[in-house]
Amino acid sequence: MNIKISEAVREAKIMIEPVAQEEALQQAKIFVATIAGIDVGALSIHADMILLDEQLSDLGDMVKRRLTGEPVQYILGEWEFYGLPFYVDERVLIPRQDTELLVETAIQMIRERGYHTCLDLCTGSGCVGISIAKNSEVQMTASDISKDAIDLATENAERNEAIVTFLESDLFQGIGGKFDLIVCNPPYLTLDDMQSLQPELKFEPKLALYGGGDGLDYYRKIAWEYKRHLNENGTLLLEIGNTQASTAAALFDAKTSVLKDLCGNTRVLVVEG
Repeated sequence: MNIKISEAVREAKIMIEPVAQEEALQQAKIFVATIAGIDVGALSIHADMILLDEQLSDLGDMVKRRLTGEPVQYILGEWEFYGLPFYVDERVLIPRQDTELLVETAIQMIRERGYHTCLDLCTGSGCVGISIAKNSEVQMTASDISKDAIDLATENAERNEAIVTFLESDLFQGIGGKFDLIVCNPPYLTLDDMQSLQPELKFEPKLALYGGGDGLDYYRKIAWEYKRHLNENGTLLLEIGNTQASTAAALFDAKTSVLKDLCGNTRVLVVEG
């Protein structure tokens, strides 16, 4: 069967359109580029290249998985975050561009305030802690309640040649000592959010998504304990949902401010130590 790259992209797009909708073409390009072993941006140059039967079989498997609603990132087994490659699978939350503001803010504070130590709570894939460690001189510790997540985060640290100490811990429960900076992207979806999840989100670990009835359970726990683990003049940075700025901030007996992402959504809560 002689199928060109251009034809494979077109057919894959048509097949996954029911689930991918407006992103169908881009996702089809990603799948074809992956099985062909070329960059997405080079597809047009190789439009007439004939795909092998084995490659077409792999493409067919990808399309079948996508039609079940499985996210592209899990199908590929990896995804880019803050310019770095990360392994991803059902053990961890998919790294999202929204979270890059948390990383950017942390790196800026480390450089401007001379912070030396940082703790990344709820590390998941490790994308936040590893990205900060790779772009600063900070001593990084990262933790997660899930051993499976820690195992994958460790692989990602090795892949990116980042020096990170990983700990299995339920928030601060297994954490000793104090840090100049604490960062966290905790589970913050509400019960209503969980009952109306997009199909793709149903593949992600609920442990990393659900933040209690009002989505604030983890913020309450952090607010109760963080001061014992934060050095004087330290800072706590928390990713928040776009409707949680005031309610999350009210939990902290400290000076707080909120940062917005490029779309104008409240994204990071800054708690000054």
